[in-house]
Order: sequence, then C-alpha cells, then structure tokens
Amino acid sequence: MTDSLRFPDAFLFGAAISAYQTEGGNTNTDWWWWEHIASTPCREPSGDASDFYHRYREDVAMLASFGLTTFRFGIEWARIEPAEGEFSRAALAHYRRILDACLEHGVVPMVTFHHFTLPRWVHEQGGFASERFPAWFERYCDRAAAALGDRMAFACTINEPQGLGSSGWLLGVNPPGHTDDREGAQRAVDNLLEAHRLGAAAIRARAGIPTGVTLALPDLQYEEGAQPGTSSLELESRVSDWFLELARNDDFVGVQTYTRFRYGPEGPRSPGNDWSDTTRELTETDETTLMGYEYYPQALGGAIRRAHQSCPGVPILVTESGIATGNDQKRIAYIDAALRGVLDCLNEGIDVRSYVYWSLLDNYEWAFGYAPTFGLVAVDRQTFTRQPRQSASWLGSVARARALSGAGQSM
Repeated sequence: MTDSLRFPDAFLFGAAISAYQTEGGNTNTDWWWWEHIASTPCREPSGDASDFYHRYREDVAMLASFGLTTFRFGIEWARIEPAEGEFSRAALAHYRRILDACLEHGVVPMVTFHHFTLPRWVHEQGGFASERFPAWFERYCDRAAAALGDRMAFACTINEPQGLGSSGWLLGVNPPGHTDDREGAQRAVDNLLEAHRLGAAAIRARAGIPTGVTLALPDLQYEEGAQPGTSSLELESRVSDWFLELARNDDFVGVQTYTRFRYGPEGPRSPGNDWSDTTRELTETDETTLMGYEYYPQALGGAIRRAHQSCPGVPILVTESGIATGNDQKRIAYIDAALRGVLDCLNEGIDVRSYVYWSLLDNYEWAFGYAPTFGLVAVDRQTFTRQPRQSASWLGSVARARALSGAGQSM
C-alpha cells in the first residue's frame, strides 16, 4: 500500500438521498402535482417512494453498519412550511429525530435545504421565477436552521440550481413545464442565485455551520473542430460558472457529476446527450449506464479541478457521485475509479474533504421513475424491504481502511 492510495484522516465517506425521492407521500409539492397531471412527462408517480419517512432509523443504522461516516439527506420545505408563513413544529421535530439518529450512530449529518421540489403555494405564485422567491427561501432557511442547526454538521442550500431554470422553463421536463421561455428561465436563474446568497447567510447566522451550494458539473469535452454552442448542458454549465463565483464566499462547494459529454464538429456525440427526453428507452451496455450515460467515472476528477480553479482556497465536498446500473460489480468498479480520481486531486494539493455516493437507496429518479437503480441498497417496490448490495460493504471497507487497494476494480 502506498501513501498515494490513502485518504486523509478527516476525509468523510458517505451516501446521499433526497427527501422527495425517498420519503413518499409528499403530496404538498409541485412535483406531486406534476406527476399527476394528464400531460406529465413522468413515467410513473412517486407514491410511497422508499418509505424513508418512516424507516429512517433503520436506514441510518444500516449506513453506519457499512462503515460509512456521513449521511447527506434533505429536509422538505413543503412539509416544514405547508402554507405561506405557516411552519410545522411537528415536521421540524421529525427532521430533528433524523439528525439525532445520525448523531447516535456517529454519522456526520449533511443536510440539503432544497432538492428540486417546492411547496405548492410557492409553485402557484410563480415558483423560482417569482420575484418573492429569494425572500421566501431566506425565511425558510432561517426557521429551519434555528430549529435544526445545532444538530447539523454541514448545510447545502440548493441542490443543482444551475439546471432548474432550463428544466422548468426551456425543456419542460420539470415544473412548471414551460418550453422555450427564456425570460422565465433567466428570472429563475437570477432568483436562485440570490436565494442561495440569502439562504446561506441566514443558515450561517442561525447555526454557524459550514454552508455551501452543490453543483452538477458534468465533464464537457470539445473535440478538434468543435465549437461551443447553446445546448441545454452548455447553457447550464455557464450558469454553474455564476454559482461558482458566489461559492468563492462559501465555506465549501459541493461537486456532483456522473459522466462526460463530448462535442464534435457536428455537435453532441456522447450517449445520453438527449438526457431530457423522458420517453427514450433506458438500456444499459458495457459502455453506458441505465440512464443512457457514458460509463466515465473519470469525470469526477475533471469536475473537482474545475471547481478548484473557479474557487481557489474553498474546500470541496464531493456531495454526489454514482451510477445507475443493474450490475453491482460495475458499480464497485465505477466507485473505485471515481475515488482514484479524488486521490489524484488530493495528491495535486486540492482540498477535497468527502466522497458521498449517490445514492444510499434505490429511489424515485424524477421523470424516469423507479427504473434507474443507483442504490448501494436495493429496495423492494412492494414491501420496502432493504437489501444491501456488495457495493455497500465494499465502500464501507474503503472508508474503514481510508485507502484503496493497489489494484483497481474491473467490471
């Protein structure tokens, strides 16, 4: 074993989920409405999801039993503030119990305040495009941090905000389902930037904990003769640059990536570049994942370097890295390669402090439903029985050893 394969003593290994994708019964959100309208692009409704809302104790205990040290999960705005200005003490107490379960098992809680979904009342007043959105989000962050902040270790304000404007106002795959509404998309982006700034300040003021934003940073690669264009992914990448500018004043920046997207002289040429087409067949090959993405775990190293170059001196947390696959050996090989990319970055002097796998559980993958299986743990759709996969114990063994073996894993 060489030192180059060892992680720092304080490095955090964990797994993540979001509230909506796992809790179930989240009926007061824009996404529940979106899943049930006649014109929905969603393949199926979320329903009971993974029933994490009721099974959180066993899930936290299970994560700790693997040897993982960190759990990134979300709190649901629609439960905490079900009507404008009306805050639920019961919902806040529920999330406090999840935090307590983490601390009881020696697990570091990393909490996401917003992960795609909005309360119905926010949606009905314009959602992200409403001029009041930043103030609403600031108030929510203030109240939630006041109630829960003493139990949190890290706070993530908004998950992947760079894509919310394009998905909801240009592509029509997220609520409110607009297409080619560039004015609405720009309003949403401007409001999300301000909401992150205000929300992060409110959380720090109330809780005094490290706070940042988590960004999806796919590896965009241009081949000889290719010209940068205006694909949705390229537009989102430019929005990421604006968030990275804000992140220079944050306590960390969260990095999330799953693959690369290549562009040639004729345009996009990677599998999965049509990621917003929810009607496409979800098939997996040796070269692709169940999401149709190219199998390319090396993308993580590129994303870390991009964040480091944009935010020099700001610590980096890998808050999502994972693969949807029906082959768990492929999952292990993916994680192994991604972690080797993290080690390369550490050896280059980049301050990377965590690797959080997406996801702990098989869950609801938004418009694609339950077909893409990302989980370290399989979830029976009828009984909700949890069945840990070999990848869970494999990642836990890396966490316990704080090191990778000399030989990489193969599929």
